[in-house]
Amino acid sequence: MSRFWSDIVHRLTPYVPGEQPALAHPIKLNTNENPYPPSPRVVEAIRRELGDTGETLRKYPDPTARALRETVAAHHGLRIEQVFAGNGSDEVLAHVFQALLKHDKPIRFPDITYSFYPVYAQLYGVAFDAIPLNAEFGIDIDDYRADGGAVLLPNPNAPTGRALSLAEIEALLETNPDSPVVIDEAYVDFGAESAVKLIDQYPNLLVVQTLSKARSLAGMRVGFAFGDAALIEALTRVKDSFNSYPLDRLAQAAGIAAYEDDVWFRETCAKVIACRDRLTGELQALGFEVVPSAANFLFARHPAHDASTIAASLKEREIFVRHFKLPRIDQHLRISIGTDAECEALIGALRAVIVG
Repeated sequence: MSRFWSDIVHRLTPYVPGEQPALAHPIKLNTNENPYPPSPRVVEAIRRELGDTGETLRKYPDPTARALRETVAAHHGLRIEQVFAGNGSDEVLAHVFQALLKHDKPIRFPDITYSFYPVYAQLYGVAFDAIPLNAEFGIDIDDYRADGGAVLLPNPNAPTGRALSLAEIEALLETNPDSPVVIDEAYVDFGAESAVKLIDQYPNLLVVQTLSKARSLAGMRVGFAFGDAALIEALTRVKDSFNSYPLDRLAQAAGIAAYEDDVWFRETCAKVIACRDRLTGELQALGFEVVPSAANFLFARHPAHDASTIAASLKEREIFVRHFKLPRIDQHLRISIGTDAECEALIGALRAVIVG
């Protein structure tokens, strides 16, 4: 604390990311990273961009990321002016809060959701209403039908993993025609249906995606927003008032290559989904209650064992899962889907902890 801080700094409660263990070979199931590497085309694209001497690195990247946006627009059947590129979806969301979500009425999002949302709201002075999830940790669309401010929903939700149907999202859009509706699709490729196909029908819809999860590029920081050209223009105006060169040359090259190898992407997602389904059954066999997931993680509790104790016992074995010390979910663990071998090691450790 310092007397030189701005007033806002005193009021902030920053987001706390998952632990990044400084160990040689941890089993890291706490930050929802993809357990598989990106396409080999990504590595080759980065090498080409670097060249033999790294000469290109002395030059600024394209501030508009035009080639990347053209690639992504073609993939989704959109026009380039409907695509915004940013330094990871977290930065994209920060621009969304500034550009689209600060109005007279509070923004609405779930009470159990991505914990960066209330942090951004606090940082940018955006009033919000946290709408409770139902008893099954699901989002009830009816709770968002009342005349209110903008709506921000993750689909699938995090940390629960539950997904909304496209019909539910369309119903939400129909009942909120005068408010921005933002759908955060960080995990959509693992089992949910994207709302991108609704963009041309609903000018108030903005869809946010990332390459960190399904395309294995968490280390490159590439995210997008898709929506009506007027919404994208608002984001661009904020970006160019903050950082006109957000995506570096390597990130742009990597993003293009990741989208060009659709076979690798689909095969990777299929492996994660298959492992998720197996892990669900194995956890249930150990007595865990597992929330149905359409993401690359599971949300589970054991009725006879304290969640924080389980997490601590796993950490002693160099296996890391996420435990949130928050109301309603303090007895749940969020477990990222790892490789088959990592998930087998997790089950072996859990069996030792729970069964003895």
